[in-house]
Amino acid sequence: MQRTRLEGNFRKRLCIERWKVRKILKPLEHLTSIYGVGLRREHYPYLLEKPDTDIDWFEVISENYMNTEGRPMSVLESIRKDYPVACHGVGMSLGSATGIDRKYLKDLKRLIERVEPFLVSDHLAWNDRNGIRLHELIPVPYHEECLEAITKNIDNVQNELHRQIAVENISAYFNYTSSSMSECEFVSQLVRRTGCLLLLDINNIYVNAKNFHFDPMDFVRSIPKESIAQIHLAGFTDMGNFLFDTHAEPVHQEVWNLFETSLAYIPENVPIMIEWDEDVPEFYRLEEELNKARKIVKRGHKNEAEKTSESVL
Repeated sequence: MQRTRLEGNFRKRLCIERWKVRKILKPLEHLTSIYGVGLRREHYPYLLEKPDTDIDWFEVISENYMNTEGRPMSVLESIRKDYPVACHGVGMSLGSATGIDRKYLKDLKRLIERVEPFLVSDHLAWNDRNGIRLHELIPVPYHEECLEAITKNIDNVQNELHRQIAVENISAYFNYTSSSMSECEFVSQLVRRTGCLLLLDINNIYVNAKNFHFDPMDFVRSIPKESIAQIHLAGFTDMGNFLFDTHAEPVHQEVWNLFETSLAYIPENVPIMIEWDEDVPEFYRLEEELNKARKIVKRGHKNEAEKTSESVL
């Protein structure tokens, strides 16, 4: 009886917290164009020259600009004058069993107020335990207890930040024996319970599909389409017996193929970006990769228009 009462109180409190979120959510900033790349320090000198680029917006790693008044922040403020930005975190630890660090949220909120990003995101992972920060994104087990804990964490974050956040599917290299549902089932439930958005990483879906032997399109078809707020495209490294999500190479053709097939399940005008974090090339190479995405999307729209025309005739 006591367990039932506690569970009932827990669920009631979550409903109240979600009601608060619905009252204070801010809509995404309208983007006239949707193609972006990550802002990396290797490109600071070039971008400060204010060149004409093929880029519509930049994604920044939130932690690189929190609690700093140095060069990174001055560069970001300069970029922000000309481009929309999205804040993408790696340290929120949404999967933490002990809740979200209050100081971290306070610092993130200060950054958000300063640069006004059109989207704030982090990963479906944990990397903080008892104040010890791990420099990896650790996957979470996919079961009800974990789902309730992360639901609570996301509700708290969205209420504190006064906005929806987007949650990214991560690459993983082991499974938990305690998991009772698939990754896509877990993600879908999380979106429905919290009203959060989804940052869909196409490369991570492909990497996990190859490493754990499932059809990547099963994942894409199963998630709530209306929740997709951003797309990540990146390169993996083939380690021989598994694929490793390194962001150190161009987008592989298999990932481009998955992206093109997935377009039928992705809303139009969702922001798309190229991630390249290791062995970062010159800026023009990022533009070349991004223009590949443009061509694929344009081809998809053309094919869809032709199908519509044929159905009318």
